[in-house]
Amino acid sequence: MPVIVPESVESALAALAAFPDATVLAGGTDLMVEVNDGRRSLARVVAVGRVPELADIRVDDATVVIGAATTFARLELDPVARLVPALALAARTVGSPQIRNAATIGGNLATASPAGDALPVLVALGASVEIAGMYGRRLIPIAEFFTGPKRSVLEVGDLVVAVRVPIRRGPQDYLKVGVRNAMVIAVASLAIAVDLDRQRVGIGLGSVGPTALDAPEACSWVAARARWRGDGVEVTDDDVVEFGERVTDAARPIDDHRGTAQYRRHAVGVMARRALRRCTG
Repeated sequence: MPVIVPESVESALAALAAFPDATVLAGGTDLMVEVNDGRRSLARVVAVGRVPELADIRVDDATVVIGAATTFARLELDPVARLVPALALAARTVGSPQIRNAATIGGNLATASPAGDALPVLVALGASVEIAGMYGRRLIPIAEFFTGPKRSVLEVGDLVVAVRVPIRRGPQDYLKVGVRNAMVIAVASLAIAVDLDRQRVGIGLGSVGPTALDAPEACSWVAARARWRGDGVEVTDDDVVEFGERVTDAARPIDDHRGTAQYRRHAVGVMARRALRRCTG
């Protein structure tokens, strides 16, 4: 099996254009599971781990630009931990230290699994995905990036270059339910981001729909009910309960071997109430 190791985005795109049957490899933590199980065969691999631009993290105005080959181990550290704390919290739940040192945020996006740990955070914050391909570079809002379970807008020859995450002033949190305490795929997950400047609340839901979901109706409702201050926000206990029910209504779970739809709805409601309480006074 031929392996191409480009050292720039341009050479990676050239390889993908020359060999449409090639598979992009970054950390390989999802891809190699399928290969080892015999569910996927590889004709050719373009390994992008040595492309400097893809491993870069920079702060650009009010945005953190995270290269697609950035590992989850790096997401646990500054500047991500300081500026996007929910993403650092999500990163710490991803597998073992060995997995976090290999798995990448670009792989999470390209795999497009509704259980991807980074995805609820990106949805809650309204991130955008930068893609390069034969038609140049384009920026896709995260809400438009996923088209179904393990499906996205990526086309043959496309490469995820980076994810642009807005910096929001306010508390954030990430919660996850699994069949055990650690190193587990989420049965359900939830991210919350409070924006004190815009007086908004963002929610992202994982493993409770065909893609990572938002809950715009619940977020608009609680933002209108909240009492906003310059240094925080307050909600009543009754509003916390109602918020949990409205977030539950946004979920579209199914039954599978990890949990039932009924349990997932219950878990989402509990996490929504808990997250809102943690983020409000």
